[in-house]
Amino acid sequence: MATGPTEETVRDESTSNAPAEAARGGLVGGLIKTIRPHQWVKNLFVLAPIVFAKNVFHPDLLVRALTAVAVFCVLSGAVYTLNDIVDVEADRVHPTKRFRPIPSGRVPLNVARVFLAVLVVSALGAAGMLFKPAFGVVAASYFTLNVAYSLKLKKIPFLDVACIAAGFVLRVLGGGVAIDVRVSWYMFACTALLALFLGFGKRRHEISQEQAGRQRKSLESYTAGGLNVALGITGALTVATYVAYTLDADTQKFFQTDQLWMTTPSVLIGIWRFVQIVRGHPKSESPTQEMLRDGLFVLNLAAWALVVVVIVYRIRPTAGP
Repeated sequence: MATGPTEETVRDESTSNAPAEAARGGLVGGLIKTIRPHQWVKNLFVLAPIVFAKNVFHPDLLVRALTAVAVFCVLSGAVYTLNDIVDVEADRVHPTKRFRPIPSGRVPLNVARVFLAVLVVSALGAAGMLFKPAFGVVAASYFTLNVAYSLKLKKIPFLDVACIAAGFVLRVLGGGVAIDVRVSWYMFACTALLALFLGFGKRRHEISQEQAGRQRKSLESYTAGGLNVALGITGALTVATYVAYTLDADTQKFFQTDQLWMTTPSVLIGIWRFVQIVRGHPKSESPTQEMLRDGLFVLNLAAWALVVVVIVYRIRPTAGP
């Protein structure tokens, strides 16, 4: 009796098509792929201050916040380009990263370096011209941190994940500075803990792959058990800090409601689902990419955002005629 293709066959066919996928689109397409536009969703953290400051419907502030997001998107693209330049040799032995434009040769190294310079100058120039100096300092700090990460800090276990978390905190800080809003320590704490949780999840996923140590030096010092503990601790602390924020008297006074705790189930579901993705997709390139393709995770995230907006902005159905 004839049967369909096995999982192994599908994987082999996918791998065999990878060079064709990598070669498609030419130099311009390769440059676009290098800056990872699909990863720019992380820069939505820049919008957290304007949403929780109840200013999202203020046109001028919204434009400033969105412009700040754009600056961080260009900087993120520069960081991804820098990472691929620095990691080119390690990526060439990775089962999927070797097909990225720079390690595959689709984007020559000299072109990548010029492209990196253009991105950095454009982003920091815009930050300096369009915002107060404080925003430029935050943007420059974000890029400097990532340069240090790419060149040295990513090789140091746990410190590498801490650098990733610091990058998310700087995004939130940048969003607050861009619209002149003071960011609460709860928001910084939740952001840092969530980023640590996601970072440890990514490392836990990476050590399960073949030649992990050759792909990332710090992976040689991680263990599955240690990362499982780190995931559990940071996941629990993220939820606990978020709950404390929703129940805080100042929070309830500012939003004039005690209902924000109702968004907690979505946070719990998101934490649980990410752990399932880390464990259930060992062959994927990154669990943070997989979670944005996961229907349940995306639906839960959308539900959380909708409930937050309804509660924070006290949106109520209008009465009929």
